[in-house]
Amino acid sequence: MANFEDIVQRCRTAFASGKTKDVNFRRKQLENLLRMYEEHENEMISALDADLRRPKQESLVVETEFLKNDIKHILYNLGDWVKPETPEKSFVNLLDDVQIFNDPYGVVLVIGAWNYPLQLLLVPVAAAIAAGNCVVLKPSEISTNCAKFITEMVPKYLDNDCYPVVCGGPTETAELLKQRFDYIFYTGSTRVGKIIHAAANKYLTPVTLELGGKSPCYIDKSVELRTAVKRILWGKLINCGQTCIAPDYVLCSKEIQEKLIAEAKDVLKEWYGEDIKSSPDLSRIINHNNFQRLLGLMKSGKVAVGGNYDASERFIEPTILTDVKADDPIMQEEIFGPLLPIFTVENAYDAIKFINSR
Repeated sequence: MANFEDIVQRCRTAFASGKTKDVNFRRKQLENLLRMYEEHENEMISALDADLRRPKQESLVVETEFLKNDIKHILYNLGDWVKPETPEKSFVNLLDDVQIFNDPYGVVLVIGAWNYPLQLLLVPVAAAIAAGNCVVLKPSEISTNCAKFITEMVPKYLDNDCYPVVCGGPTETAELLKQRFDYIFYTGSTRVGKIIHAAANKYLTPVTLELGGKSPCYIDKSVELRTAVKRILWGKLINCGQTCIAPDYVLCSKEIQEKLIAEAKDVLKEWYGEDIKSSPDLSRIINHNNFQRLLGLMKSGKVAVGGNYDASERFIEPTILTDVKADDPIMQEEIFGPLLPIFTVENAYDAIKFINSR
């Protein structure tokens, strides 16, 4: 196990030297990061394919191009963002020269997630660099190929004292969290988020926790149904449903439910063909544990569309479930997979009441 105390201390020494406060230094590091994206885009796409069997077009849109545009946006605006702000003055300081300086926190820990293993780590890292912090990068150990890419490539492009990469699973992360950080940014599950929040409490360390949820969709007679179905299924099936803001379940009347199912069958055939499993456009479940968890959730309700799976490929067919109950497991936890339950309600009032009761 790495000596996390030494790693963090090295960052503190680098930050105390003042070199990350130099805007030119920050800009150079960001330019290096952009160069890494540009020079190793194919390797990034290959790593995403190895971890998630992610289609190339998806990886371009939600990972590599997203990352490049993020850096370009930061570089374009950095000069303005670092300028002192001049707020309006009240009577108390009417005769004063009032300015607000946005200073960096210090040493920041960024813990990435496995579902978008490059984007969800490197976007907050770029923001922390732009703000003048030192950053400890912790990629998810579950997306092993992307973690390997980060571990090998980031030290070749970023200052090693200011931006070290640490790897490991829950044991290593628990040890890492014993160190004192000035800010922690975590993307992942609510369960782990609670652990990180508790660890941060020891030093009153500020945190940003981007956790999961259950994003509902309500459909009534006023919608153009095929457009609605396409949009819901696209949001549900990108990255095979392993997205924290994916549509989690649908609320609609029984009449709409039947029409929705018919449209969904047609849309899935249009997108993936007769044999969905052989389509190159659907990702796979990240690992065996999550695959088995999703099979358990599929026992809720009745399969109206899909339902097929293959453990050898961690393939689960896009599946729509009906007759689910409010207390079924699939309606209690974040699904994080290509399963879409439909819960029937009479009207919008009932839908809103159901959502708010959760």
